[in-house]
Amino acid sequence: MQLVPKTLENDWLRLEPLQEHHRETMRPLADDPATWEWTTLRGDGDHFDTWFDLMLSEQEVGRQISHAIYRKEDGELVGHSAYLVISPRNKRAEIGWTWYTKEARGTKVNPAAKLALLSNLFESGAERAELKTHGKNLHSQAAMRKMGAQYEGTFRRHTLTWKGDLRDTVWFSVLKEDWPGVRRGLLARLS
Repeated sequence: MQLVPKTLENDWLRLEPLQEHHRETMRPLADDPATWEWTTLRGDGDHFDTWFDLMLSEQEVGRQISHAIYRKEDGELVGHSAYLVISPRNKRAEIGWTWYTKEARGTKVNPAAKLALLSNLFESGAERAELKTHGKNLHSQAAMRKMGAQYEGTFRRHTLTWKGDLRDTVWFSVLKEDWPGVRRGLLARLS
C-alpha cells in the first residue's frame, strides 16, 4: 500500500493535505464545543493550537495524513478528516479525526468526503479501512452504518477522553471487497 499526502477531489469537495497555512482559516470553524463532545482531544478555543500541532506533527512523521475539506460549490472550508494509524505492511488505515462545521453537517459533505478518502485508500492498495467512534456517539455510528461500513465490535473502556473518562470505542470497517457496494451507496446518496 502506497498512501501519500495529495489533494483529493470529486464533484463535491476538494481535500487538501493539511499545512500551516490552513491554521487561521480553520481556527474559527473548530470553535464549536459540540464538535469535540466525543473526542479524545479538544480542538476548540484555547485548545485549537495543541490539536492542530498534533495533526501536523503526526503527518510529518508519517503516522497520519490530515485534510482540510473545501466545498466546491462555494470554495468554503467546511471541516477536517484524516488517515491515521497508517499501516502499509498490513495494507490498512483508519479514517478519523473527522469533523464538519455546523452548517455542513447533515449535507452531502460527509458522504462526499468518505467517497474521496475511501476511493484514494483502495486505489493506493489498501485491503481495509477502519473507522471508530465513541460508544455514546450514536450519530456517528448511524452515519457509518448508513455508509455501509460493517460493525466489528466495541472495545470497553478503551480510550481516555479529554474529559477524563474512559470511553467505549465502537469499531467499523470497509474491506476491499465491500468497497464497490459502499461506493455505489455513497454515489446514490450524492445524486
